[in-house]
Amino acid sequence: MSKVELYAAIRRDARSGMASRALQHKHGVGFRTVQRALASVWPEPRKKLPPRKTKLDPFKPLIDQMLRVDLDAPRKQRHTVKRIFDRLVDEHDAVEVSYPMVRAYVAARRPEIKVEAGRGPPNAFVPQSHQPGVEAEVDFGDVTVVLAGEQVKCCMFAFRLSYSGKAVHRVFASGGQEAFFEGHVHAFRVLGGIPTGKVRYDNLKAAVAQVLGFSRARVETERWIAFRSHHDLEAFYCQPGIGGAHEKGGVEGDIGWFRRNHMVPVPEVGSLAELNEMVDLWDLQDEARRIGTRPRTIGEHFAIEQPLLKALPDEPFETGLLMSLRVDRYAQISVRTNHYSVPVRLIGRKVRVMVHASELIVYDGQEEVARHERLLAKAGSRLNLDHYLEALVRKPGALPGATALEQARAAGRFTPVHDAWWAAVCKAHGDRDGTRALIEVLLLARHMSHEHLVAGLASALRAGALTADAVALEARKATEADQRESLELPKEPAKADTATVTFLTERRMAHLPPDTRPLPSVAIYDQLLRRRHPGAERPVEGEGS
Repeated sequence: MSKVELYAAIRRDARSGMASRALQHKHGVGFRTVQRALASVWPEPRKKLPPRKTKLDPFKPLIDQMLRVDLDAPRKQRHTVKRIFDRLVDEHDAVEVSYPMVRAYVAARRPEIKVEAGRGPPNAFVPQSHQPGVEAEVDFGDVTVVLAGEQVKCCMFAFRLSYSGKAVHRVFASGGQEAFFEGHVHAFRVLGGIPTGKVRYDNLKAAVAQVLGFSRARVETERWIAFRSHHDLEAFYCQPGIGGAHEKGGVEGDIGWFRRNHMVPVPEVGSLAELNEMVDLWDLQDEARRIGTRPRTIGEHFAIEQPLLKALPDEPFETGLLMSLRVDRYAQISVRTNHYSVPVRLIGRKVRVMVHASELIVYDGQEEVARHERLLAKAGSRLNLDHYLEALVRKPGALPGATALEQARAAGRFTPVHDAWWAAVCKAHGDRDGTRALIEVLLLARHMSHEHLVAGLASALRAGALTADAVALEARKATEADQRESLELPKEPAKADTATVTFLTERRMAHLPPDTRPLPSVAIYDQLLRRRHPGAERPVEGEGS
């Protein structure tokens, strides 16, 4: 029984007419307890014991003095707990004082001294209210994914509306300016509009070229100014450092929540496009959740906010960065410390490169000559074997050790079937001629699909046909077979051991139209045998004529 219940029982029995002595005997309490219960329904609070003296008490004024001196000292030259403890031991012979005692006292006393000195109240968070369709917050966060079997760290862009909490996420290979712009464009498209008020940002290099002192003024990058002007976007930059993170705490917390709830366990995907499809689905699912104690879901609040957003501009903004680069002697261009291949015919010439967040496109004039997925790491290379084939025809000995061949094998473009056919043709015709025959086969990939070319190689290898013409013919037969299957009912596949090779001459003869002309005759030439030459002698009698 608690003391409140005891007081209530005593008061109830006293109202029934029970005397004080009887109440004492019934409840097992003394006279004073009965009198206190009759005087008040609430027990008196227990008296606090006076603070117990500790061995640190004589040194507390010294610690306070050190902390007051720290108020005007440089930030990096203030007393730490260890330094205070060392000074007490060395200068004041506080041998009986322990380090935990000093640490606990400094942790409680340091903020009190700051307030006593008038250096501002302790940090406090003030609740904020946001109008629908007015404000938003933007930030990047790191996420780790298993991309094509390799664990890599990527950047996740987040755009969050402050009123509804509706957030749009996008994962990029890096957090550069291209990803910054593409993330905005994707978010505007998903949200169906643009906030009418301020959008809060960190001091990202993609937007801010220079922070001017301790003010809110910033020197912005030119492309960011053009992007804001195109979308009529108003930017608000937070304070640098940890303090500024609290000014956009909504998106900071959203990135952490999204990472913990959707990126655990670490997602395994084949490409960033596949991962972003999953992210879009997760964003839709998150509309059904409630933030904190809000009475409505994110989707219900967003339904109120969406019609109040500004309309999107009619013309799109080019988010890619256009660069003019010169092709080096290795048929490569350098973009952000990484190297990408282009056709060898462009060596020494300048090409235009459109750099996007996840890919780059190379143009020679108006013609697209190369397209590469951007590398995640630095100082890497992405080479396309097809770009080097014209050079390898003249230098076939460079193919076995070529970096482009190694990358083609790793990507699955140069299959074991290629290697088997290459080994067979080199054994039959020698390394130089065999490698050139392989290069001729690789050139066929510019006009045929990869699957049909591999099928042609396999058929030619089984039949022992070690020429590029035979591979081309078998690849065309595979293409025609697929076209027939798409138009007709599927037929039973042919057995693997029935592969044959038809030579080009026989194939052309088989497809000629029927010849309706009569067969040639030599009868008209027999009259030449019956005619006698004017200068010929008469045959001797008995000899045949």
